[in-house]
Amino acid sequence: MRRKDIFCRAGLFFAVILAAAVPVTGCGKAADGRRIVRIALGQSESHPEYIGLMAFKEYVEEQLGDRYEVQIFPNEILGAAQRAIELTQTGAIDFVVAGTANLETFADIYEIFSMPYLFDSPEVYQTVMGDEAMMNGIYESTDKAGFRVLTWYNAGTRNFYAKKPVYTPEDLKGMKIRVQQSPASVKMMQAFGAAASPMSFGEVYTAIQQGVIDGAENNELALTNNKHGEVAKYFTYNMHQMVPDMLVGNLKFLNSLTAEELEVFKEAARRSNEVELEEWDKQVEEAKRVAAEDMGVEFLNTDVELFKEKVLPLHQEMLLENPDIAQLYTAIQEINENMKAQGMEYGPEMGKGEPEGEIKPQSAMEAGLGMIWKSDWEFADEKGEGAWME
Repeated sequence: MRRKDIFCRAGLFFAVILAAAVPVTGCGKAADGRRIVRIALGQSESHPEYIGLMAFKEYVEEQLGDRYEVQIFPNEILGAAQRAIELTQTGAIDFVVAGTANLETFADIYEIFSMPYLFDSPEVYQTVMGDEAMMNGIYESTDKAGFRVLTWYNAGTRNFYAKKPVYTPEDLKGMKIRVQQSPASVKMMQAFGAAASPMSFGEVYTAIQQGVIDGAENNELALTNNKHGEVAKYFTYNMHQMVPDMLVGNLKFLNSLTAEELEVFKEAARRSNEVELEEWDKQVEEAKRVAAEDMGVEFLNTDVELFKEKVLPLHQEMLLENPDIAQLYTAIQEINENMKAQGMEYGPEMGKGEPEGEIKPQSAMEAGLGMIWKSDWEFADEKGEGAWME
């Protein structure tokens, strides 16, 4: 049996056995002959990313419903993030939503997002992520590995939550904290003074409940959507990372599309991004309310500078170890400085509610920063072929 068939059947095994998927007549074909497009997701059906993917599904099937059927598999049904990426890489499934920490193995440019306190504010973060000229170079960096990112999803600001209060880095000493499976994240946790425990996101609830770890670091939705607020009652706004999730597509599948079909999938990705961003803002506020009122979680504001002091030396260390991130790092620091000059930075009330005013920059140019991005970002040695490159 050819290797491709083995991976294909492995993907169908997960899809059919674990997800009770519709009957198929062959790898990637529905009974009516339409090509099945499978998307793996680690979050639940109520999560903003799932809702964004539903917009993706609806648009593709509205435009190409006679040719494609989109199936979404949430809750790590097709495996934890790293496994799902591998299945996407081989073509056993077509898309996966994965954190940038999981992509570091395939393109080290993604390590930049694991750098603590990389962005000075959520406005800087969204400005960078919304800049197509900058992000497209990053998205192409995994072409050699066989997949490419189509868009990004907001995964919020990462903070500590644990069984006991964390007010300063000193409180982390002796604690075991779950981190993403990323070397940079492990180094960050060690710099804070805690013991890093890399593990799959799906294992966190039980690990905290059974005392394997003392806490984790993530956004507010983890408390409610994944019920971590049932086992961790203290959430500290130290805001050490803003890390996006990515919609990753198998490059061979993307290159098999006609130019017309590819444009539909790209537009579907853009729409899913818009829906997810809007839904994210709504759900974060609701998650805070539910966690506090129904789950008894206490939200703690702290002096962010105390945490920054512990980990900022990692910036230079990471730049020396990974020169590929230097160009992007410099560009982000320029945006930090420009935004700071405009008064957009962390304030003492960060984490307590909505920021004053309505600041929604979409790109560096639209934010009026007067910066011109290079069009020749060089992150990949090899690019795809076919409709994608037209």
